[in-house]
Amino acid sequence: MTTVTTTDLLTDDMLARFDQRAPVYDRENRFFDEDFEELKASGYTRCALPVDVGGSGLALDEYTQLVRRLAYVAPATALATNMHCYWTGLATDLRKMGDDSLQFVIDRAAEGKIFCALHGEPGNDLPLLLSTAAAERVEGGWQISGHKIFGSLSPVWDYGGLHAMDTSDPEHPQIVHVFLPREARGYQIMDTWDTLGMRATQSQDTILEKAFVPDELVGLVCPAGFAGAGLFQVGIFAWALMGFAATYLGAAKRAFDLTVENLPRRTSIAIGGTLANHPEFQHTVADMRVAYDAAEALLERTCADWAAGVEHADWPVRLVGTRKFVIDQAFAIVDNAMDLTGGAGAFKRNRMEQLFRDVRMGRFHPGNTMLAHELIGKLCLGIDPDAAPRWA
Repeated sequence: MTTVTTTDLLTDDMLARFDQRAPVYDRENRFFDEDFEELKASGYTRCALPVDVGGSGLALDEYTQLVRRLAYVAPATALATNMHCYWTGLATDLRKMGDDSLQFVIDRAAEGKIFCALHGEPGNDLPLLLSTAAAERVEGGWQISGHKIFGSLSPVWDYGGLHAMDTSDPEHPQIVHVFLPREARGYQIMDTWDTLGMRATQSQDTILEKAFVPDELVGLVCPAGFAGAGLFQVGIFAWALMGFAATYLGAAKRAFDLTVENLPRRTSIAIGGTLANHPEFQHTVADMRVAYDAAEALLERTCADWAAGVEHADWPVRLVGTRKFVIDQAFAIVDNAMDLTGGAGAFKRNRMEQLFRDVRMGRFHPGNTMLAHELIGKLCLGIDPDAAPRWA
């Protein structure tokens, strides 16, 4: 058997083509069709699947290294494909732990099917654990009604991984995790994606009106809130949130490298040399490098511990904290890079302009600063996250 390496999954030639196409996708606000076909052909979309079904068997630490390489040239491509890969990584990790509840995800993904995440909802600041969408038990499955947002991979997904709430017993609401097949009836994808950044993800809204999902495509039914959280939810935190963090760190590295490359070329009549000799520019570059090294170290340690099966009792704290810290540092690095770029960064022809906008989107992902501080603070203090009052 030939072992597929990460270099095969993302060759230098592929990355060069992705780099050229990224500004085009952004400007035209269209899906990354060509990138997507190349990634499917190379095996990238199967990278987290077990080797015995044709995957590369990448663990979380290996996968996030791959994401950072992709995000360095095409952040939106990396972010959108993460929405598929986190399902395959979760399913594979669950199988390793003796839980075959998502075996159908492994089987379908091995056939080339694409999964997406439809967890975002208006009015729900606890995605995955609560839901504004309704789940109604019917013969042979569930009917789902609700409004989903940020549905990355909208043009190409075969199964939409989503959750909804069953409130038939108001005292004991349940969260129902299902996978909506593309051919299902009762849903509509709305063309709403005209955004600040990450435009190529084409993360459209999805409206569901009694969309039927059969029992064989149900991943889990569990109590609502943190009371129902287990390996399924923590595994999603690991693969999704670390993929988010890796994406934005990859983009930040590109911004840092562009800055370091350009400063020695920029002259200043005031100092009689280049801006690389300006003390405050040197100070800012140093801050950027320190921030990057700290974020990289934390991300790599967290992902390595997860891949090694380290049994941290506080995994939710570590994962949410890592996501927050890494994306905050990426945000700061790119902000500083824009400051050092100066007025040239205002022009669309400058790659820094797109990076600046793309990284803004990191603040919107689950585990943002509002939720992160509440969750981490409560868990560290031994307070039940489900207990009233919520911060809101």
